[in-house]
Amino acid sequence: MRLMHAKMDFNLLVALEALLDECSVTAAAERLHVSEPAMSRTLGRIRKAVGDPVLVRAGHTMQPTPRAVAMRSEVRELVRRARTVLAPAGELDLTSLERTYTVTANDAMVTSVGDHLVSCVENEAPGVTLRFLAEPPGDHSGLREGSTDLEMGALGPAAPEVRTEALATDHHVLVMRPDHVLARGEVTAERVAEARHITTSRRGRLTGPLDEALAGLGLGRRITVSAPTFAATLLLLVNRHDVVGLIPWRQYRRSVQALGLVTRELPLELPPVELSLAWHPRDDADPAHAWLRARVRDSVRSVLS
Repeated sequence: MRLMHAKMDFNLLVALEALLDECSVTAAAERLHVSEPAMSRTLGRIRKAVGDPVLVRAGHTMQPTPRAVAMRSEVRELVRRARTVLAPAGELDLTSLERTYTVTANDAMVTSVGDHLVSCVENEAPGVTLRFLAEPPGDHSGLREGSTDLEMGALGPAAPEVRTEALATDHHVLVMRPDHVLARGEVTAERVAEARHITTSRRGRLTGPLDEALAGLGLGRRITVSAPTFAATLLLLVNRHDVVGLIPWRQYRRSVQALGLVTRELPLELPPVELSLAWHPRDDADPAHAWLRARVRDSVRSVLS
């Protein structure tokens, strides 16, 4: 079965609208700024596509066929809708925006930046819902598949097709109860190695950059427990046990202060925590998506500066 519509294009619809409005090849050609022979050829293509003469000669004028009269309003609406789809996006109305954004981040980013971001969204776009999910495995599959709108945090290497933007840097500090032995006196690599430690890893890893730095000095530390999130490290373990943990300082500064915990700078240099934002190129020109990216930037500047 031959599909005639496979050879149709938007220009035929525009020409058909002009011909049905003007009922004149000459007038339709002038309206669309094309030559009269070119419009005549287009009318021929239209007649072949729809299987109808569309316009027929009646004395010195042309009259639409019954089929043309019947489809006139539909053609006009199709052209209007097509022009709306192809036109640049208009001004974004945040008060009427209803949309659910899925954002992946670790608990440090949700606890710090997320709180401020939620407040911004509530104030500007009350119809928007933010859905935070745990940080992804690192392959950006959610962005590619469209199940994730944004990724934020320490993201690591990005896939080639993913847009990334640096947001801020952070660094790790030791955190402990006020009565912990490391809360007083000089913090040396030897004292750090002697303490009982808690690690934070969603995969349950028991080693990290601190172990590599200590190993370079011929030292090792005692890991007594591993927690999947920084919130668990702070609220459930460091706050109640004689252990020290590592936390990203700028992201957890307020939580540490609220809990009355103590932080100390490490005597060893660890790699900085690079915080980034990632999204798929399909959302580059979406005003609503661009608005959310801007709110994330604002929240990062406000909370982590």
